[in-house]
Formats: sequence, C-alpha cells, structure tokens
Amino acid sequence: MSRIMSRCRPARSLITGASSGIGAEFARVLAARGSDLVLVARREDRLKALAEELVSTHGVDCRTVPWDLSEPASGRRLRDVVPERIDLVVNNAGFAVQGPFTDGDADDFERLVAVDIRAVVDICSAFLPDMIARRDGTIVNVASTTAFQPVPTLAVYAAAKAFVLSFSQSLWYESAQHGVRVFALNPGPTHTEFFDVIGDSATATGTYQTSAQVVATAMRALDTRRSRPHVISGRRNAVQAAMAGIVPTRVLLPVLARILHQPPSIS
Repeated sequence: MSRIMSRCRPARSLITGASSGIGAEFARVLAARGSDLVLVARREDRLKALAEELVSTHGVDCRTVPWDLSEPASGRRLRDVVPERIDLVVNNAGFAVQGPFTDGDADDFERLVAVDIRAVVDICSAFLPDMIARRDGTIVNVASTTAFQPVPTLAVYAAAKAFVLSFSQSLWYESAQHGVRVFALNPGPTHTEFFDVIGDSATATGTYQTSAQVVATAMRALDTRRSRPHVISGRRNAVQAAMAGIVPTRVLLPVLARILHQPPSIS
C-alpha cells in the first residue's frame, strides 16, 4: 500500500500557485510534515520569501520555480526543469474573470482556459506516468464549489472548474488501479487574494473559509485510507453543492443571477 495513504508524508511535493493563499498554506503544512518542496508561481519574490520561511522553520529543501502556466506545454516544460521524483502534485494555480461574458476580454478568457484547464491536464500528463510506473504518488487538483453548477458572471471559470472536477474523477478511477491517488479538492469562497480580485458576490457559490481550513480538508482526505474522487471543504458548502445537483438549472440560474446582482436573461 502506498505510504501516502496512511499519514501523508511525501518526500517531495510540487505545488503550483504557491506564492499565496491555498498554495502557500499547502506548502507550510507539507513542510511541517517534513516534505521537501518545489514551489511554482509567477511571482518570484513571494516564492523566495516563502521558501526562506519554510527552510528556516522546518529545515526542508525548498526549490522555487518562477513559471507562467499560461504558456503552451507548460507542464511538459516544467517536468524538464523538475526531473526528480515528485510524490505529491498540488495543481492549485488558477484565476477567474468575473462579469457578464459579453463584457469580458477574449485574451483574459484565453489565459483562464490555459491556466485553469490546459495546465492542469498538461501537468498531470507530465507527472502522473512516473507515479503509475512506481505505483506510488498523489495528485490533488484544486477545483471549486462552482464546479457543481453554472454561475452567471463566472461562466468561463465555473465551466473550467467543472472540467477539472470531471477530469479528476476520471483519473481517480484510472489511477486507483495502479496504487496512485488523484482527486479534486473543491473549496468554496476562501479568504485569499483571489476573492480580493473578483469580489464578495461570488459567495453565492459557498460559505467563506480560511486557507487553513481548506488545506486541512485536503490533508484529512490524504490521511485516510479511503480514496474519494473529490472532496468539498466545509459542511455548508457540501450541502449547497448537493442542492445544486437537485434543483433544476432553469430554477437555479435566476436565483444565482439575483444573488450576484445580475438581471435574469430568461423568462
């Protein structure tokens, strides 16, 4: 049985979007458990500051990789830069574009799809085969509670996270047969810079938590022997996600639109 299925103590973990928020919290928790780290994000200054903190506090090896995941073949190129064994991959990097779709910028949508979808697939494609070959390893793909329903004003983001959820569930089944774990982590609104950017109205899709609460949910899932295709952080968020699967979409969407202060577009 994979050692990561008892208490999660990966020898080396790679985390994208590690410069702040959920990604930085993953780094702190894993470093406290003794994991060496590869921290990936665009903001090199923040990565270096976090790495210095973790090395000083926990004595782990901490490598920083400034990286733009919106670039083509980002995962494959990242694998070339990080050739060593990786026991745990946390695909956390992502961003959202909020507002009516027709008011959005096509370049922003293209970058969102590149980071939130293409990079997740590419990184899994780059790192999962080695895990399968040695029958050991874990990938956590950070999705969202928006994955469980369409969300007006977050149309592309919600659809991207729905992709991540479905993709991760498929990989969960395929990988479990080889002793490897893949699952989607679905946070609701979280007190991070992410919501400083898109605003508080997105709380229509869940209840606020801290990054520590979200990562604690992920670590409980990693520590248990039971492997699940996805986990939702927060009981109220789980209830809301379940309700979204019951309420007809034609009923749900006008309700979300009103909460998000958007006039309904259907009769």
